[in-house]
Amino acid sequence: MFEAVRNNKRFAQIILAILIVPFAFFGMDAYFSDGPGSTEVATVGGSRISAFEFDEALRDQQDRLRQSMGNQVDRALLDSPELRRAVLDNLINQRVLALHAAENRFVVTQAQLQEAIAEVPAFQDNGQFSMQRYEALLSAQGMTPSSFEARLSQDIRIQQIALAVGDAAFAASESPRRFLAAQLEERQVRELRFSAADYLPKVQLAEDAAQRFYEANPDRFARPARVKAEYLVFDENALLGQVSVSEDELRQVYEGSPERFGVAEERRARHILLELAADAGEDEVQKVRAEAEALVATLKDKPDSFPALARERSSDPGSSSRGGDLGFFGRGVMVKPFEDAVFAAAKDEIVDPVRSEFGYHVIQLTDIKPASLRPFEEVRGEIEAELKSQRAGQRHAELAELFANTVYEQADSLAPAAELLKLEVRSTDWIDRNAVAVGPYTNPDLVAALFSEEALEKRRNTEVVEVGSGTLVAARVVDHQPAQTLPFDEVKDAIVADLRSEEAARLATAAGEAALAAAQKGEAVEGQWGQALKVQRNATVLPQAALRAVFAAPTASLPAHAGVSLGPQAYAVYRIESVERPELAADDPRVSAMSRQYAQLMAERDFSAYLSLLRERYEVVINESAIVPPQQ
Repeated sequence: MFEAVRNNKRFAQIILAILIVPFAFFGMDAYFSDGPGSTEVATVGGSRISAFEFDEALRDQQDRLRQSMGNQVDRALLDSPELRRAVLDNLINQRVLALHAAENRFVVTQAQLQEAIAEVPAFQDNGQFSMQRYEALLSAQGMTPSSFEARLSQDIRIQQIALAVGDAAFAASESPRRFLAAQLEERQVRELRFSAADYLPKVQLAEDAAQRFYEANPDRFARPARVKAEYLVFDENALLGQVSVSEDELRQVYEGSPERFGVAEERRARHILLELAADAGEDEVQKVRAEAEALVATLKDKPDSFPALARERSSDPGSSSRGGDLGFFGRGVMVKPFEDAVFAAAKDEIVDPVRSEFGYHVIQLTDIKPASLRPFEEVRGEIEAELKSQRAGQRHAELAELFANTVYEQADSLAPAAELLKLEVRSTDWIDRNAVAVGPYTNPDLVAALFSEEALEKRRNTEVVEVGSGTLVAARVVDHQPAQTLPFDEVKDAIVADLRSEEAARLATAAGEAALAAAQKGEAVEGQWGQALKVQRNATVLPQAALRAVFAAPTASLPAHAGVSLGPQAYAVYRIESVERPELAADDPRVSAMSRQYAQLMAERDFSAYLSLLRERYEVVINESAIVPPQQ
């Protein structure tokens, strides 16, 4: 929806996001100093990256993952070797860029620095920079204005490098056109499917096939040690039913916070975008503006023609197909000149041409949803849930230690802790030794605790384990089976079923490949071809493997044929009956849009290559042992 206007992304922003370079608050620590501690995780051109710096960056990234995933992120992911390696790579990239900027004496003027600080939303009050807010927020982070500005200067220098490399990226003009034409190419196909299920009745196994497979693959039938367990969960949800709030308290929150329950004004508009480069010359600007003014004049005479003209003239691929309609939106969603024009217009008004960084917009305001206050009954449940959550959180903090102590001190049963805190004792099915979850809670430490000597041999409660933010779990073993090899009689039926399925799949594939060979020779093929389908490379009506085979097939002579395995379930042959290649006009807006995307991809590729060269230039040495997760 209105992709060209809403997704205002610059190349530098993408690169900085990849690097996790904090631009607003968390400046880049210790570029040229080691920080606390002497253990280093890497050196870059002789400059050390300390374990302290790495741990800080890892915690920041873990916090971002928790926030983005609503605290439901797997703990194993938060300390995985892959995440730790990615964090270290980001630190190394930051360091080589900082060294390169220092070596080449990149300069940040005081005016640039002041402008950057003033644009940080966290430092603004009602859209204006606030010195008081600036100093207060820095103080809360343990920073002074001078230290923050030094770090921010370094960030801006890195942006200068990113922009310089990105602006130098070169994209051949014909490549985006060819890529778009390939994406829009349409092929009409019919499918002849050879299903493995159809060949199952033809499968005949030797009498001892299952026994031989069992003896040849003993590891496949080894069952690890396993336990059944019961467990207690102590979190805020467990306490919600134990707290209450009065009607007066609900009313007090509602009446005391009217701004929270208001719905801001929203407006609906449609537009026609006449694309214009931000750095276009004056002649081109005047030409496009004249076109926009002519459209405004036409639409004021015939406002009903707006949808048709949008489909015909608009360069915004996201809205043109809908007659330019952008739906309802509030303030802060669109680019500012566009937003100002929409929120200053009267309903049904055709607005004079508005220029943004994307070009000229011809706009009509089509509807208004005025600001309103949600009624108390509508938000009552929301307020009640919030107050209960607050009180449950308070009780959780007060009782968490009591929960842990009771589980530990009365280690022969979970019942005392359950009765004391009014918790429910839950049970699990069998849990394998190599499992990572107990019930719905993924946590390898909790599983390991269940297989400890204390839990298995002495049947004591496990220690309390935090499996999520504020979620504590204690468990105990109620049944245990040691590791064993499953007896043949127990697995025989499953082996037979698997062997039959494998043989049926082999027969289906052989039949399909024979049919493909015959079709490619022009011979008749037995079977019923499916209905004709028109597909493009990004279609979803066929599996991806099938689409790759269909579009990889040469089509100089039609019909053409392609075959592909669809996994153990089937083999498919496709008959390509026709090919339609689009004619793209020189001024097709889709080509322009694709050119921008292609140029961005080229810029990202070039920047990645540039980083690789810098990492070679500033010798990088990594202390592998320093980044291994503690449990390993």
